[in-house]
Amino acid sequence: MKQYQLFLIDLDGTIYRGKDTIESGVNFVKRLQEKQLDYIFLTNNTTRTPQMVVDKLAGHGVKTDIQHIYTPCMATSSYILSEKKTAKVYIIGQIGLWNELLSHPEISFDDQNPDYVVVGMDTDLTYHKIRTAVRHIRNGAKFIGTNSDLNLPSGDELLPGNGSVCKMIEVASGQKPLFIGKPSNIIVDKLLERSPYSKQDCLIVGDNYLTDIHAGFNSGVDSLLTLTGVNKREDISGKRQPSYVVDNLDEFEL
Repeated sequence: MKQYQLFLIDLDGTIYRGKDTIESGVNFVKRLQEKQLDYIFLTNNTTRTPQMVVDKLAGHGVKTDIQHIYTPCMATSSYILSEKKTAKVYIIGQIGLWNELLSHPEISFDDQNPDYVVVGMDTDLTYHKIRTAVRHIRNGAKFIGTNSDLNLPSGDELLPGNGSVCKMIEVASGQKPLFIGKPSNIIVDKLLERSPYSKQDCLIVGDNYLTDIHAGFNSGVDSLLTLTGVNKREDISGKRQPSYVVDNLDEFEL
């Protein structure tokens, strides 16, 4: 089996499922740490700051730090600053997105004439926010969606995700968003720009075929599907296959 040097690991469905711990996922991280293999938790969640992610992982028995967290918020700020030295943004989102974007002095919030409209998950979404976003996009602001997840699993319920909100803004504005998070290659490319590793060194690990595994396909990185979350074997029958498929991460040898 190929030896990888950097593991890009999903969270929900891989390390935990809501409030429940997935022991094979936690064991996987501990095995990486014991072998001193590098890893990054690559999440599509934009509502938490990196420290909040670290704290949540600690509650599931994973000890790590913010250097091992990468989010679409971080990739979004990197993308914007690769395009403009200074940028004005209109933001729809929660603390994870606001904190990251405005931690850069080159990026400022502007609800009058922004260069970008950045839309992340916002459970306090209002009609006014949607209306303002649509107006700015129609006036020429670039439309960025942090991630395209249409639904979010919550217990036995599927909640509307950021992709659903972006779809509403897309229909109203007539402009499609540029998505940054998985399955886009952008989040992987931006992560690797700050890493000493190449794509050939990496393995994306996750439970969701449409986000995690397709992020691997789109970025040219090998992928490992664990059947502890969203997808089962029958879901990917007849489709392009990940590099590896396991029932749980205890089965994967390092």
